[in-house]
Amino acid sequence: MNGILNVYKEAGYTSFDVVAKLRGILREKKIGHTGTLDPAATGVLPVCVGNATKVCALLTDKDKEYEAVLQLGITTDTQDATGQILKDRSDLLHTLTKQRVEEVIMSFVGAYEQIPPMYSALKIGGRKLCDLAREGIEVERKARPVHIYGIEIRELSLPFVTMRVHCSKGTYIRTLCDDIGEQLGVGGLMKSLVRTRVSSFSLGEALTLAQIEEYRDNGRLDEILLPVDVVFQEYPALTVTAEARKLLQNGNRLLASDLTGALDISVFGSDARFRIYDGERFYAIYRWDAVRQDLKCIKMFM
Repeated sequence: MNGILNVYKEAGYTSFDVVAKLRGILREKKIGHTGTLDPAATGVLPVCVGNATKVCALLTDKDKEYEAVLQLGITTDTQDATGQILKDRSDLLHTLTKQRVEEVIMSFVGAYEQIPPMYSALKIGGRKLCDLAREGIEVERKARPVHIYGIEIRELSLPFVTMRVHCSKGTYIRTLCDDIGEQLGVGGLMKSLVRTRVSSFSLGEALTLAQIEEYRDNGRLDEILLPVDVVFQEYPALTVTAEARKLLQNGNRLLASDLTGALDISVFGSDARFRIYDGERFYAIYRWDAVRQDLKCIKMFM
């Protein structure tokens, strides 16, 4: 069983819980998720099965979209509604105008240095920050560059702001909410979070564990198990000739003459990437080497 499932992670489950349950549902040991979601958060969690686990890291690196509710006036130790209240500055909310709130929120669009929260799965010295935090230990964390590609304010009714955030990998929406609150001088926390998209995987097509189990019981898992190459649709597709199949199967370098069709790959810049097929089967991602004028294997999936 090889492919990717677009799972809807329900509240109360960790990403690890989802993987553990899917191992039982699919009777498959080789399963990996593509990015941690907080237990209280819901939404898209692509899960890779079998040989598709090779793309887990690649999917983790993709951009993501979230719908979050920011609550201004309160700061917690976890930066969300599950934590202990550190400060309640709700009495200052009357000093805010909608225009000021909008201006501060939109100022975070672009490059942004973000300090990871203590309550996170990030490891320092081999230990998860969240485990240290539960022991009352706080360690210094270096700010990391993230990118906010866009923020859409969908509703603003103080103290709550509903917003859609399009961001790079490694962005903590909880921390974004906390930072916005501090910039406004009243504090803030993430009231709720839904991940609506990871790369090409969207919320509308995501399936709950119960739905996946129903597909299994009806012998229809093949209808929802997506092929690995859906992750790489932005790369042009190339097919090798019958004579070059062995080269592809062994991950050898390929010349333009090893490919079918009239596509002139030499017009692509160095570092251009391609999906390579053996007939109907997706085999690998190759990169064009403009210096050597050939294709080099980056990742095999067969």
